[in-house]
Amino acid sequence: MKIKWLDTPQKHDYPAAETYLSLTMDDMAAKAASDELKHAKMTSFAAKDIFRASELSLLGVSNSHVEQDQARIIRGEKLSPLLLYRDKKNGKLIIADGYHRLCAVYKFDEDAMIPCKIV
Repeated sequence: MKIKWLDTPQKHDYPAAETYLSLTMDDMAAKAASDELKHAKMTSFAAKDIFRASELSLLGVSNSHVEQDQARIIRGEKLSPLLLYRDKKNGKLIIADGYHRLCAVYKFDEDAMIPCKIV
């Protein structure tokens, strides 16, 4: 099954990333990171490598957001690319937006190349 992607993240992904990042940094730093993501170039990484770098667990099949994204994949709908932030202080990758999409894709193909922006 081929997973389809939009060419760029959707506009609402950036405020979502900023909100998430504001949980681990002050509001000004989160806003700056979100602005950097808006101007970052698109790239791609394998789903399994994003998981390893983020040190997050795979969400279960019972997660409603993952189920919705899996249904989108099956219907052939395009998904929004991920927004990733390198936490240099702690040496971790933060999935600022797209964690549920990543989990959905991983269940189909852990080697799938996922388009994203990263700063």
